[in-house]
Amino acid sequence: MSTWGLTVTLTGYLLTLLLVPIVFLQTKKQPESKLAWIMAIILLPFVGGVLFVVFGINRVARRTARKVAANEHIDKRLPELSQYQLIPGEGYSPQIQRLIRLADRVADSRPSFGNRVEVLGDTNRTFGLIEQAILSAQHSIHLEYYIWQPDNTGTRLRDLLIARAREGIKVRFLFDGIGSLYLGKKFLRPMQAAGISVATFLPGPSLLERWSVNLRNHRKIVIIDGQIGFTGGVNVGDEYRGRNRWFGYWRDAHLRLAGPVVLQLQRVFAEDWYFATGEALTGSEWYPLPVEAGDQVAQSVSGGPDAKDDVFHPLFFAALNEANEQILLTSSYFVPPPALLAALETAAYRGVRVRLMLSGNRGYPWTYHAGRACYEALLDSGVEIYEYERGLLHSKTLAIDNVWSMVGTPNFDARSLYLNFEVAVIMFGPKVADQLQELFEEDVKDARRIDPATWGDRPLRAKLTEQFMRLFSPVL
Repeated sequence: MSTWGLTVTLTGYLLTLLLVPIVFLQTKKQPESKLAWIMAIILLPFVGGVLFVVFGINRVARRTARKVAANEHIDKRLPELSQYQLIPGEGYSPQIQRLIRLADRVADSRPSFGNRVEVLGDTNRTFGLIEQAILSAQHSIHLEYYIWQPDNTGTRLRDLLIARAREGIKVRFLFDGIGSLYLGKKFLRPMQAAGISVATFLPGPSLLERWSVNLRNHRKIVIIDGQIGFTGGVNVGDEYRGRNRWFGYWRDAHLRLAGPVVLQLQRVFAEDWYFATGEALTGSEWYPLPVEAGDQVAQSVSGGPDAKDDVFHPLFFAALNEANEQILLTSSYFVPPPALLAALETAAYRGVRVRLMLSGNRGYPWTYHAGRACYEALLDSGVEIYEYERGLLHSKTLAIDNVWSMVGTPNFDARSLYLNFEVAVIMFGPKVADQLQELFEEDVKDARRIDPATWGDRPLRAKLTEQFMRLFSPVL
């Protein structure tokens, strides 16, 4: 072996010896994820190591102390909400009480009375309502987005914000540095010139944080005057209005909110804003006393890799196991961890009608094939699987027994459960669950049901691709 070859080999072994212990010491990672990274580092010398350094290391922990301090700083100054909070008691089934206690424990939030919730299934209507809300703002506009494209849709909304800022409305705009990669100085400069505060969540300003490409702020939040809120799956861009030829019709789910639950969303924004800028939004003007806007019981929950405990994994797992009659799950990216896969199968074996509405092949091919590797076990247990075909399905919703519903940003995959910063709203009672069922039935008309009898007849090439992609499911 040449000197060069020996040097390369020894360097590769040294890199492996250095990185494998780091993988073991990352306690937040699931065992499957650790194994996937270790195999990549060992089997792909240099390449696997570089991929782990870029995608696998949780650098958010470097700023955890600062973020925790921000949360505590803000929490002490929030208005008193006890008169709106729901404490599990009479009037709610043991099933619902258990789910309420779980969310209180892992997400540090409680349901509140007096909310108005509108489920939005049409993206163009969603944008119209957001624009109306921006035009109605009297004091402040807070926006937080994973993707904001500098196209016609993004420019239109930007110019509307600029106009409001020039009228004296305080506008804060927070975006993810990777998801909104194309937002350059040329696009942002007019916003800053109008007095809009603009910040990037991650990557941050330091060199180390520039490598944080694997940890994304996947949240989509709009807060108007602390009283009107929007959240869900819809980002800002022409494709979300069905104006992209490849994606075609864009099917998504979003929420328009009013009432005390909006202050919970405001808190999420304030924590993220402080994390990105160091500015603490603790003044009473950011948290106006909520006015009862409806009869819906709801709560906002958020989770991310900085949290002490996982949030969405136990919430999904518990909800699936509490189901007695029906589970309606809609997810654009479906690569469930083993526990959630088992929960779906077990529910079906128990006699629960489990129905999945999943994205077809318009999304990312690696998640599409990795998700399909789970189909056989699900079909064998009696789960109904539908693949949306009209365009791109981007909704993230879950409804249990017509009494518990969730709409938000997390997909049913490891990335949303362990790596991304996500937010969702949980709603109790049949009102929202009925709306989600109506949307599901409409989607069925534009979807293809996977036939258990013929699923095994697909080409060998497809089966191999699915199983190969499934190996990477912990890090997809």
